[in-house]
Amino acid sequence: MKIILMGAPGCGKGTQSPFVTDRYGVCHLSTGDMLRDAVTKQTPNGIRAKSAMDSGALVSDELVFGIVKDSIEKPECRYGYVLDGFPRTQRQAEMMDQAGEKIDAAIMFDTPDEVILERTGGRWIHKGSGRTYHEKYAPPKVAGKDDVTGEPLYQRPDDRREVCVKRLELYKKETQPLAEYYKSQGVFTSINANRIVQEVRKSIASILDPIGVATGLH
Repeated sequence: MKIILMGAPGCGKGTQSPFVTDRYGVCHLSTGDMLRDAVTKQTPNGIRAKSAMDSGALVSDELVFGIVKDSIEKPECRYGYVLDGFPRTQRQAEMMDQAGEKIDAAIMFDTPDEVILERTGGRWIHKGSGRTYHEKYAPPKVAGKDDVTGEPLYQRPDDRREVCVKRLELYKKETQPLAEYYKSQGVFTSINANRIVQEVRKSIASILDPIGVATGLH
């Protein structure tokens, strides 16, 4: 079974991925993790990716796809995989198809923009210890201060709301053609991800269980 989870950062894909891997016996592949692993292990694609990143260039579709392809050929992915963060563009999806990696299900985690921004844009950190807080979900006892030391908290540049807004806009611009691409293949489903974890899991299972039965994986 070959599954893609789609959705903006903070939509809950990472929370649900372990459920999918456990239920269907597939491996979980996160683009960021795969990229870091390839660089650390100094694979040919990892060396090329590091060179691009060190020079400030974007890692090309071809390089990212090469790293993904290396990962899905590992023994632990022999029963399939759930991809988190790839493909990001229609071009990457076409490369998957051309390589014979036919996707069984592409699930979009539909979450309101304000919820995404609330989750991603409210994090604050204590520099000395790395303790993290969230304005809504895990606020400090005193606003802007570390609970233990009382020292000021800081916010990473990419956690600031204005940056998160731009990232969300870019994500939607990239992903809309990708959603249309998978709709045309009859494998796309959008689910309401702005619910409790168990309710979202029920929706995922209702989509994937029939496929798992058909493929002998469930």
